[in-house]
Amino acid sequence: MSTQTDITQPPRRNSFSMKAVLGVVAVVVLVGAMALDTKVVVIGSEEDARAASFSPERFGEEMFPQVRESVLSRAVDAPTLAAAVAEDAAAAGEQYGVGDGIGPVVPVRFTGVAGEERAGVYTVAVEGVPEETTIRVQTGPAINGTDLRDATGTISFGQFTNQIEYQNAGAGINNEMKRQVLADIDTENLSGKTITVTGVFKLINPKNWLVTPVEMTVQ
Repeated sequence: MSTQTDITQPPRRNSFSMKAVLGVVAVVVLVGAMALDTKVVVIGSEEDARAASFSPERFGEEMFPQVRESVLSRAVDAPTLAAAVAEDAAAAGEQYGVGDGIGPVVPVRFTGVAGEERAGVYTVAVEGVPEETTIRVQTGPAINGTDLRDATGTISFGQFTNQIEYQNAGAGINNEMKRQVLADIDTENLSGKTITVTGVFKLINPKNWLVTPVEMTVQ
């Protein structure tokens, strides 16, 4: 006579419940990380008042003269700068420029003949600068970039409430430059004319400089 032995099966794990638990844990961790990285601004606080009262226009009016003075005092003649960049772009940027992010902002001055215009940007033929180096100057109506904001190294993100305010600060300086430097220039008809420019550009491509002016005259 044979005896049948019952085999007890181990309980099955509830995979669905386990996944749910892991999902809850992941959400809790994510929320905790977000909380640590979130800056709370209390309504009515000093920071709230600062954010509400920030004016790009006022900031531009205040800062552009300081930016212009700094650039004018440090600007390097384009032929000298071009030779230094051709020899060692990184060393030239470190010697003459400010900042080391995407590219240092370098001050430059030149006199040359404005060539073809595209979307408010003119190429400029400058004597003493190699042909393979293209110098361009932006004259608006749109002035792009934050080169003027970053030109002195004294304006930093930490001075502002958030990234939007930081970007608006750059736009405010650009607009003030347009008002003080470009408003009285016929920027739509510069081709073939000799212009003298002092400005800044980000040294990203050593052979292609896009200059934002702080001072500009037309002969």
